[in-house]
Amino acid sequence: MGSRQFIGAAAAAGASAVAALLLAQGAGAATKNYTAGVLIIDTNLAYQNAAAAGTGMALTSNGIVLTNNHVIKGATTIKVVDPSTHRTYTATVLGYDVGNDVAVLKLQGASNLKTVKLGDSSKARAGEAVTALGNAGGTGRLTPAAGRIVALRQTITASDEDGSSEQLTGLLETNAGIQPGDSGGPLMDSSTGKVLGMDTAASSNLVAQRASQAYAIPINKALTIAKQIESGSSPTAHIGATAFLGVGVEDPGEGVSGALIANLVPGGPADQAGLVEGDVITALDGNTVDAAATLGSVMQHETPGASVEVDYLDQDGTPQTTTVTLGTGPAQ
Repeated sequence: MGSRQFIGAAAAAGASAVAALLLAQGAGAATKNYTAGVLIIDTNLAYQNAAAAGTGMALTSNGIVLTNNHVIKGATTIKVVDPSTHRTYTATVLGYDVGNDVAVLKLQGASNLKTVKLGDSSKARAGEAVTALGNAGGTGRLTPAAGRIVALRQTITASDEDGSSEQLTGLLETNAGIQPGDSGGPLMDSSTGKVLGMDTAASSNLVAQRASQAYAIPINKALTIAKQIESGSSPTAHIGATAFLGVGVEDPGEGVSGALIANLVPGGPADQAGLVEGDVITALDGNTVDAAATLGSVMQHETPGASVEVDYLDQDGTPQTTTVTLGTGPAQ
């Protein structure tokens, strides 16, 4: 079971809610033979000394897989298991959309994979019986959870433990008992097994394992983003490998703008360029960095191998500039 948890304040008000648990590890699923194409995802987060687990859906027989961005966020290696054959694949990230929590993987050496049955989420209706299927609890087994669609077109703010968050819109709300590990798995029409959504977040607490309020990205929306990523052109997604600076950052003290370097990857790009813990990055490649989260946003537009100027305040508060050659790192 992965150690990564995504927690926040939970509340619902009309068509809007705040999600407490991003499922970097969980949901449920089908009581019939609807498991085809549903895959187990295990990730290693070496820079965080952690691991995580989630779920994915095979879209093609040669290994194009749909999952949540937060399932593979920070992953240095990604392993995907096909439960029907027990075969394990190494996955690479083709691209990811942070704001919509969608990612697309490619399995190395995959062929003849069974694929999920895709439905039409525009036809989903409140009250419809659904089943969530996924790697609930990170056990490495597919577990179903039955329920109904409670509401359509919901908006939530989903937060994770590092303080980052995104607003997700147009979601399907369900009362299916989604658990950590189900993220990236299918929410299916219980009568046909066709996928209506991708499980992405739930409102719960640290005691109750099953969520009382869960959300799925409509499959039509997720597939549109996935196709854009595959084509190499997307207005919102990062395509290809992720640039890597090799720093862990946090917001500096009150009255100081920038991204405070809390730790460095030994031998990483920032370390090699002479940056040290306690420096405050204020700009990168000409883009102002006013907070830790801003640095992450700026880095999404950079490419591995690029040389960028980094403006920073040293530990004495003196403005400095250095050039950093960016490496290749995990998805953001």
